[in-house]
Amino acid sequence: MGYVQYGISPQLVDRIKTKMKNPSTKERVKNLINGVNKQHLQDPGTVRRLVRNACGILGERLTPGQEDAIVRFVIDQRIDPNNTFHLLRLWGMFR
Repeated sequence: MGYVQYGISPQLVDRIKTKMKNPSTKERVKNLINGVNKQHLQDPGTVRRLVRNACGILGERLTPGQEDAIVRFVIDQRIDPNNTFHLLRLWGMFR
């Protein structure tokens, strides 16, 4: 679980995964990230905005430390949303 190395708790991930099972919540998050590309996911300001907006949709409150850890994690993964391999790797990480 690579995200644990960044200080992201498995309990937080489990709560978010449970909330994402709600179809309306999932759709709202999908709309939030629609059109996001690799360059967006390498920009700390953009990633922070996405994290904050997603937390608002999910009803999660993050400490500044948790938020920083998630931003660092996303940037360090060098995610390209148009690369199927990247998406499969992320899916495997959060199964």
